[in-house]
Amino acid sequence: MNAFDELANNFSRLPGIGKKSAIRMVNWLLKQDSLYVKQFAHNLGSLQDKIKPCSICGMWTEEDPCLICSNNLRDKSQLCVVEQSQDVSTIEAYGEYKGFYHVLGGLLNPLEGIGPNQLSIQPLLNRIKTADGQIKEVIIATNPTVQGDTTALYLNQAISQLQLKEPVKVTRLATGIPVGGDLEYIDKRTLSLSFRGRSQI
Repeated sequence: MNAFDELANNFSRLPGIGKKSAIRMVNWLLKQDSLYVKQFAHNLGSLQDKIKPCSICGMWTEEDPCLICSNNLRDKSQLCVVEQSQDVSTIEAYGEYKGFYHVLGGLLNPLEGIGPNQLSIQPLLNRIKTADGQIKEVIIATNPTVQGDTTALYLNQAISQLQLKEPVKVTRLATGIPVGGDLEYIDKRTLSLSFRGRSQI
């Protein structure tokens, strides 16, 4: 396998990129300025060294804590739980939610061997317990799939079993998001309505 085929194979492993698209990308890179290609390769090679999960919320960040967790102007009473770091970007883009986040790093899926210990669930429970009652509402913003619903129900039960001075309200985004949908592809208006119409679990 030559260098062209190896790079095309690397690109084809990216989500949403097929073999034809990967070949088209390699052909495009070959036509670009060599300085751009070298900078591209450098940025790619240093990505995992520079970007790490935030020690508080788990979102990908170059600064620890991330810019959201270190923002004292945000609403400390709300904590939004999402599946992946990109979900934070999606929610932030619509501009209405002003609370904090917690990234699970996936969803419960026993068939694939993903249980509570494989996700950032215990750190979430620890955040709630050590918040001294500041967190009043936990908004579960997992995707409306079987795994997303299962994870939401598990989190609701786990949070309800915490011995807190004051109970924390656990809500779920409204069903303006289609069943089987993905937060990454939801338009801002639908996401906004989902937040406003969230219901208690």
